Amino acid sequence: MALQASPFPNCFVAGIHAVGWALILPCFWFLDRIIAVCKSTTLEQTQRLEQECYLHPFKVFFGSIFFFILFLATAPLGFLGFVLWAPLQACRRPFHYHQEIPSSPERETHRGFEQEGKASFGFATANLCLLPDSLARFNNLGHTQHRATAIGKRIVQGVDRPHIRIFVDSPSSCGTLSPSNSILPTTDSSTYGATDKRVQTTVSHHSERDSADGHDPVTKSISRVVCVPCDDTEEPSTESPSILLNSNQNSNQQGRMGHRSAPRALLSQGLHQQDDVPWEVSPLFPANVDILCLEEVFDKRAAQKLASALRPVYGHILYDVGVYACQPPCMCSSFKFFNSGLFLASRFPVLEALYRCFPNSRGEDTLAAKGLLSAKVLIGQNQKQKNVVGYFNCTHLHAPEGEGEIRCQQLNMVTKWIGDFQAANRQPDEDVVFDVLCGDFNFDNCSPDDSLEQNHCLFQEYRDPCRAGPGKEKPWVIGTLLEQPTLYEDDVNTPENLQRTLETEELRRQYISPPVPKEGCPLVYPEDSQPWIGRRIDYILFRETSISKHCRTEIEEVSFITQLAGLTDHIPVGLRLNVIMENGSTDK
Repeated sequence: MALQASPFPNCFVAGIHAVGWALILPCFWFLDRIIAVCKSTTLEQTQRLEQECYLHPFKVFFGSIFFFILFLATAPLGFLGFVLWAPLQACRRPFHYHQEIPSSPERETHRGFEQEGKASFGFATANLCLLPDSLARFNNLGHTQHRATAIGKRIVQGVDRPHIRIFVDSPSSCGTLSPSNSILPTTDSSTYGATDKRVQTTVSHHSERDSADGHDPVTKSISRVVCVPCDDTEEPSTESPSILLNSNQNSNQQGRMGHRSAPRALLSQGLHQQDDVPWEVSPLFPANVDILCLEEVFDKRAAQKLASALRPVYGHILYDVGVYACQPPCMCSSFKFFNSGLFLASRFPVLEALYRCFPNSRGEDTLAAKGLLSAKVLIGQNQKQKNVVGYFNCTHLHAPEGEGEIRCQQLNMVTKWIGDFQAANRQPDEDVVFDVLCGDFNFDNCSPDDSLEQNHCLFQEYRDPCRAGPGKEKPWVIGTLLEQPTLYEDDVNTPENLQRTLETEELRRQYISPPVPKEGCPLVYPEDSQPWIGRRIDYILFRETSISKHCRTEIEEVSFITQLAGLTDHIPVGLRLNVIMENGSTDK
């Protein structure tokens, strides 16, 4: 059954809800400004010192009084709106669904399985801290609405760009290639995602042709292939690059049987190879990310702006995910002021979606409806004309430190709920090609205080590409939680600067949050001869036991993304998987 766009059963209920929220919003906004005017970010403090502005105390004093008076004036209307708004939450479906009508079915289906039985899929996750402005400032982040717009533009700039791939004749005799090797022309680092004029010309010609054919060129991704001979005396090939029209076909040219020890295709930013996992620190979101999971998109207006910015690339978006008011309905045991903060954007149609709220939150986390969002997406059809689908799950676990038991209980729920969702929605005549779980888990794999979560059985079912074992990361891994007081320092305030910082261990120590010691025990970190990694609390996991038996999965790359520098206190993470469907195999 197709998902409905509105979270309400009919237009009448939706209209009453809109009236109620319109009455609440002015009162809520003035309350937000009362706190925001009194709380400055370190960037604002630095700007005031540089400008020698001494009027800030007066601004705080008179501004807080002004907004407080307006808050009192609008409070009666806000209370009336609350009376209308709160009861309607009992019949509200826990998400909005936005769907763009495609100009062509090729824009949202995958043709690779029909042609070759192989494809690659890109995933990314990021915690954006899009709380109401006053609350975001306690994380040293302000101007939530402006940040939402800027984040959306940067994500689109990263994912909707040509995917440049460099092929070498002999991987064993050639090192990793990147623009610094003069294989590709350099670009101005100030323009994120900028490509060479020759690439842009090729892209524009194909865009014009697509437009003439009635296709929208915006969401069509393009793969640029550069052939490089291994012999240093030979010139790079100047033959016309191959243009692939589907976002996921860009890696179908490199499918290889058996487990590969090194990638034959090297991305333009340069991949590193270690522990059989290609990885990179990238100043841009990976090209052609198929499914994007965002956390802490709590603010409704920010979620709408983010959805508007991502619509040209992602035709299927779930936002405002979660429940409000009394939960369970008609009971006052827990009142949810905020939704779950989860936000899902997909290039593929969403066939089914289900949200479940964690019932065991404690402290400040009880104010938000954190939980699990599970979705089933339609990829396309395989060579036997069977539907090809994928499962994608995103979550945000309990935040306070030292409460690992609560997070373990939530991981138990996540495991069970994912199994229930797949059992209820899996059809016998379809192929499942990926099963991914991602989100902000709020624990890492290096802190002694998180040892309980590190040993959870979830990691026996789902594979973490960055994990060497319980409490031990792979040496190339980078922490994803930034130190909030230093978000605007020169070393981390731009994508390029943050990239250089993360690649330098001594600098990384200054800006990535360190592990949390166990209470009463001194912290010894890192161990001898081990690199300093820091807290990695943002995860992308995948499971192979739940996909079709004739599908084989390979990791194409893991990305630590710096494009949102200065806009959030987390480092986004990306994962690209290759899926190969073996011919002549069927599920039993």
